[in-house]
Amino acid sequence: MKKILVGSPVNEMYEYCIKEYTDAITSLSYKNYDILLVDNSKTDAFYKKLKSMKIKVIRGKYFEEPRDRMIDGRNILREKAINENYDFFMNIDQDVIPPRDIIERFLQHKKRVITGIYFNYRKFTPRKLGSKEGERYGGLFPTVWRFTNKKDVIRQLREDELTGQLVQIASSGSGCLFIHNSVLKKINFHYSKDNDKPEKNYFVFDDAYFCKDLMELKIPVYADTSMICRHLIKEKGWTWSDYYSKNQNRKQNNNI
Repeated sequence: MKKILVGSPVNEMYEYCIKEYTDAITSLSYKNYDILLVDNSKTDAFYKKLKSMKIKVIRGKYFEEPRDRMIDGRNILREKAINENYDFFMNIDQDVIPPRDIIERFLQHKKRVITGIYFNYRKFTPRKLGSKEGERYGGLFPTVWRFTNKKDVIRQLREDELTGQLVQIASSGSGCLFIHNSVLKKINFHYSKDNDKPEKNYFVFDDAYFCKDLMELKIPVYADTSMICRHLIKEKGWTWSDYYSKNQNRKQNNNI
């Protein structure tokens, strides 16, 4: 039976959904998996809360840049998966709720890298900044991208393409990513600020670089379009764009 490591970097910013998340990852139906979360919060309070919930968690490093926190945590999990001979590492982000039988269904495909499907809003204003319920507009989209006929051009998967089939894709978010040990040995988690556009509030995260590395190594990545996960963004009181915008303004004010 394949041995699976399930985990993710976690942070107090997502405390609003931690009970539902931990309930989900501790009740998966597969029989041979371990859990490890890496808490990168600024203080120990969230770590202590997770410990009190009997969740296996370790303290990661806190960095001001969220992407540094993410890659530090994911690389800790990567190293654990490699060093302790796990067959797969399944990264489940802190606000993603997978089906209980996700591991069994992923294993059936016999692929080295595979993702499930979860949705995000094209544009999103949290309740704290918008209306009572928050403003969500531009429609929902799956966080999966496909190749086009044009070289190096990809497009988002349309909802009508979620036919329940396994499809090869170009890129995906990291929220529900199932990665074989052999791939982990070839790729570590990283990012670069080279493609950021701070003036447009555009920042590229490590999932995009992971998929770019896969492409360069000619390792195909697939999406199981029947594997629909819940994405707990409705109650989220912030967005990454807001976070970076606020930090950018603070840095500019400090330089005055």
